[in-house]
Amino acid sequence: AEHQHTRYNPLRDDWVLVSAHRVKRPWQGQLEKPPPEDVPRWDPKNPLCPGATRANGEVNPQYEGTFVFPNDFPALQPDAPEPGDSDHPLFRSAAARGVCKVMCFHPWSDLTLPLMSLAEIRAVIDAWAELAADLGASYPWVQIFENKGAMMGCSNPHPHCQVWASSFLPNEANLEDQTQRRHLSQHSVPMLLEYAEQESRRKERVVVENTDWLVVVPYWATWPYQTLLLPRRHVCRLQDLCEGERDSLASIMQRLLIKYDNLFEVSFPYSMGWHGAPTGPYLKEDCRHWQLHAHYYPPLLRSATVRKFMVGYEMLAQAQRDLTPEQAAERLRSLPEVHYKQRAK
Repeated sequence: AEHQHTRYNPLRDDWVLVSAHRVKRPWQGQLEKPPPEDVPRWDPKNPLCPGATRANGEVNPQYEGTFVFPNDFPALQPDAPEPGDSDHPLFRSAAARGVCKVMCFHPWSDLTLPLMSLAEIRAVIDAWAELAADLGASYPWVQIFENKGAMMGCSNPHPHCQVWASSFLPNEANLEDQTQRRHLSQHSVPMLLEYAEQESRRKERVVVENTDWLVVVPYWATWPYQTLLLPRRHVCRLQDLCEGERDSLASIMQRLLIKYDNLFEVSFPYSMGWHGAPTGPYLKEDCRHWQLHAHYYPPLLRSATVRKFMVGYEMLAQAQRDLTPEQAAERLRSLPEVHYKQRAK
């Protein structure tokens, strides 16, 4: 806890430098603006609200639950042409096709996931699983991700996520495929299934847990309050979850996100996303090495206004963190599971 050391991340096959003593240094750098607390519940000018007009002229329905629609500014399109042939191995390119969708979690703009009911969160999970199955029928990779807060690049406060399906395996997916495949070959057990069992026994980095799920600050965490959400049984894909596991997932997500908000009593920013076994042509292949999981990457370090910057050494050498994962887990674990806004009421 007091001396720097490096830790190995078997999921990415790289290392992180842990320098816990650096968190004590004075800070005179950039201070972030806390997220606004006065987001209107409904705004006719907000393109994600029910009944609002989007950039392409389409009018949203008066939806009352989740709402999925094609991204008006997609990074991937299904009919992109093939790139030209390369004349040198240092200038390679490849085709990239896909679809991008947006999913609104709820019709109210001022209601984030930790403030939703369990039934509303369960509806989000069901919509995620449906999208993963539908798009995964033809695309090798379906990336579900949520950027929460302006600090993480979110341009609209309305609770929503994005779903990008691609004709290729992205870098992170390809890397996790290789490391998990290698671990199963060498140890005869899926890496993250074994890891969840170890963390459940050790308890040092557990934040919240229930019968079906475990949330830990991973041993190799890079971001200050990064967490890893893991099922206890072997599950390859989100759409493979049974009814009970979806209910318990809604519960553990709510508990984790309430703790996040309670840490600095602010709507906690993060980027999160689901990783599971590839789909499309991979549905016919043996993917037992994969274990479903979700990553949460929050940037805040010391307060609602001081964030962790991944610059300099992190960009040019390797990742570095300013407090140990055990310290971060203990702080999150000790927080109440009643949201600070609801306590105030």
